[in-house]
Amino acid sequence: MSGKSRQVAPLGLRKHRTALLALLALAPITLGACSSGLDAPRPQADEAPTTAAPTTAAPAPDTTVAPTTTTAVLVHRFPIDPPDVAGYSPGHHDYPATDIFCPTGSRFVAPTSGTVDFVSSIDTWDPNVDDPASRGGLSVAIVGDDGVRYYGSHLSSIEPGIEPGVTVTAGQVLGLTGQSGNAANVDPHLHFGISHPTTPDDWAVRRGEVDTFPLLEAWKRGENVTPVVPAG
Repeated sequence: MSGKSRQVAPLGLRKHRTALLALLALAPITLGACSSGLDAPRPQADEAPTTAAPTTAAPAPDTTVAPTTTTAVLVHRFPIDPPDVAGYSPGHHDYPATDIFCPTGSRFVAPTSGTVDFVSSIDTWDPNVDDPASRGGLSVAIVGDDGVRYYGSHLSSIEPGIEPGVTVTAGQVLGLTGQSGNAANVDPHLHFGISHPTTPDDWAVRRGEVDTFPLLEAWKRGENVTPVVPAG
């Protein structure tokens, strides 16, 4: 035969080569798989969950303003305004009181805050009878917020609006001084008496039961002194 003859590998050799090629074809897949396995993260051991410590907020500052309790202080005033027109002296005749001599029309003012207790707006005194209940003529009494009764008599007029049950403040005008009642024939003055409250018509107590002279002296100096009266 002419030309080169083709050599054919024995059958066993061809089988061996085919197996080797198949093995090489699989190698990248296997190596890739191994490489992937080497690069995979290692499983971590179980760990207890981390819990952050609770944060306690600082207490807000207390901005509440404590309530303020205010105790009112009772003011006491000299019963004649202005005080420098008044003249008086210690002692009285048969019961404690003070006659404060002053020009007719001087202002008789509330010695402290309180409520009007008694008003005599008509002068009914008759010298032929001389009833002790009417000797004061025109007069006003108040019961102070301090629990003391203050009485002024022989007035020439009562201030409009002053009547029983009306509240008044210290220094408020109650009437004007004069010579009503049994002061008609003597110098004009204010009869001033202090007592514990009784009934409005109780003239015997109302006209006075404590010495008012030391109190008048203190009030004229501007001292705030509260009278002490017998228990009712």
